Amino acid sequence: MSQQAPASPLRGHRPFPAGLFFPPLPRPAAIRDTGGLPNSLGRMGSLEVRLATSKKDIRKAQKLRFKVFYRDGGAKADPRAALTQRDICPFDKVCDHLLVVDHAAVNRFGRRKPKVVGVYRLLRQDKAREIGGFYSAGEFDIEPLLNRHVDKRFLELGRSCVHPDWRSKRVLELLWRGIWTHVRHHRIDVLIGCASLPGTDPIAHAKVLRFLATEAAACEQWRASARADRRAPSMGIDTALPDMAPIRTLLPPLVKGYLRVGAKFGDGAVVDRQFGTTDVLVIMPVAEIDPRYKTYFTAAAPLDILAA
Repeated sequence: MSQQAPASPLRGHRPFPAGLFFPPLPRPAAIRDTGGLPNSLGRMGSLEVRLATSKKDIRKAQKLRFKVFYRDGGAKADPRAALTQRDICPFDKVCDHLLVVDHAAVNRFGRRKPKVVGVYRLLRQDKAREIGGFYSAGEFDIEPLLNRHVDKRFLELGRSCVHPDWRSKRVLELLWRGIWTHVRHHRIDVLIGCASLPGTDPIAHAKVLRFLATEAAACEQWRASARADRRAPSMGIDTALPDMAPIRTLLPPLVKGYLRVGAKFGDGAVVDRQFGTTDVLVIMPVAEIDPRYKTYFTAAAPLDILAA
């Protein structure tokens, strides 16, 4: 004897036929696990720093990067980026992506909707091998550096940006807390990456480049140089400067942050015409990071030492 579907509890609602199955709505596709780390790496009020775990997460990071680098900055979009309105890079598929999400953000309809407001891209050395090397190797000759430290684990930092409406010390602090949690978990020994000065005229940055070369240069053990085929001309950069102190005010916030933590810089600069920047190489052995920052990055209390 056939069974009938139970009557609907809703008045006037036609019952579904017996046996009809409605599958659950699909969840965002996981791109990779978090390597044993929790998704959430810290919170500060409505802000949360976490790892991307889905393609949707990465698309949100790429959209923010497009806004900051292309719409607001001087980057030149290729046809794919212009069509998708996303900063798409082949390295994204093997990187870990840190996101700062504001859970109190409001959309254009006045409704609360979580929003990605800050991002950082992290490329571990074992993942870099899967794609042929580090991103920064396209601008700097880092192979001798890696060969001198074959016993060390390297992590490349890149594609960092913050939404212009959320540029506060809290977002920066959460990003660094996420980085430090990642470094400790994966037992990273050395951080490297490209930091950018705005504009493609290195002579306009002669004072800053001279400051980095004389006051913050990596020692020979940790040094790496700009690739010969990409190295920017140094006319005027080698000129001696009488007073270095005022030059600190000319440094971009990201470079200032790296210096405070204890980073050193490689030899030479590279002009990146796609992104409209002049790039320098950051080298940061974890053992040489100022112990104060290690303590702050690990602490549960809010940080404030990077924002001065």
